[in-house]
Amino acid sequence: MHDPATLDLTAVIRAGDTVMWGQSHAEPITLMRALVAQRHRIGRTRLFLGIGLADVLAPEHADAFDFLAYCGSGANRTLARAGLLDILPAHYSQLPGLMSSGSLRIDVVMLQVSPPDSSGRYSLGLAREYLVGALKRARVIIGEVHRDVPWTHGGPYLRRADFDLLVESDAVFANPPASMPGTVETAIGGHVASLIVDGATLQTGIGAIPDAVLAQLADRRDLGVHTGSIGDGIAALCEAGVVTNARKTINTGITIGGVIIGSERVRRFAHRNPAVELRGTEYTHDASVLAQIHRFAAINSAVEVDLTGQINAEVAAGTYVGAVGGVGDFLRAAQASRNGVPIVAMPSTAGRHSRIVAQLSGPTTIARSDACVIVTEYGIADLRGLSISQRIPRMMAIAHPDHREQLERQARNAG
Repeated sequence: MHDPATLDLTAVIRAGDTVMWGQSHAEPITLMRALVAQRHRIGRTRLFLGIGLADVLAPEHADAFDFLAYCGSGANRTLARAGLLDILPAHYSQLPGLMSSGSLRIDVVMLQVSPPDSSGRYSLGLAREYLVGALKRARVIIGEVHRDVPWTHGGPYLRRADFDLLVESDAVFANPPASMPGTVETAIGGHVASLIVDGATLQTGIGAIPDAVLAQLADRRDLGVHTGSIGDGIAALCEAGVVTNARKTINTGITIGGVIIGSERVRRFAHRNPAVELRGTEYTHDASVLAQIHRFAAINSAVEVDLTGQINAEVAAGTYVGAVGGVGDFLRAAQASRNGVPIVAMPSTAGRHSRIVAQLSGPTTIARSDACVIVTEYGIADLRGLSISQRIPRMMAIAHPDHREQLERQARNAG
């Protein structure tokens, strides 16, 4: 076990390597700081980034790093605004295959892991996701053992011999994103909650709207979870007996996720809990797995939605702020699920601008052929089975009243 003060990454990382690590609360902060400090000695490298929470990377580090990411979320936004963030616009389900095939070459994986169990197995702790695919092809595996990282089920597990370097860390976890629901989010949460039936299996994202939805499901029975991220809201529903996973058609009795994002509460909840399993993206987002889930309720968000149901989940005001991510994977799964519901929930406005628009200002992340249920604080527009002419009034009805007249005029001008 190496002392962080004497850790020399130049022994294992080479100029030209692509380096990656877990995202959000799974970021190995001690290793990241060491990489930044030693970047000039190592030489130019490429970093593959997920959601960034820790305040470690900055635009000035482009003097030795090239930044590649699947998303513009969290700390990545600063890099995107500086014009330094290259984006891989891939579905989340594609990431493991891209890594294992070498199309997306990953040379070095830096992990944040739990202390070993009595059998000497280190758990990947707070994240599996695409790390599992990367571990299969990486030349170098570096571990950061953190005493407060939960030992989580789901595998794979690593032993001391699997690491090229191993260091202890007591870095402070970054604060989870602020997500206190306001009146708008609470109204949206109520509309979405009305679509969730007893026995449904949930997929949710992170942020104020998912939290507002989960907070309004206390009277449901036997909900299940198969999701990308597990947070405090899901932990609370599990502890309250609302989420039992008893009626899930796969992984019965077990909450399935890819990453844990939240406070100490959810970390304590997940620690050595056999009813919670973290899995790789090749399982959590795989179409053949998701196709087996009945009553699958996928709850996602977007930057904007046009009047015909096209969805932009990536770019706002010319800056990459979101992702292709798992939106398409989960929404299509919910569309195909028996009694499933594909939901896109968002406030009707962003500042003075309508998020329901006549024409998207960014890329079409989800085509209008993948009809979803769109929710704002003004109501629900279920676009499934509707023609374009039928969709437009439904979408206008959930737009902010201040923007409806203009939207009607723009739709009329567009024919």
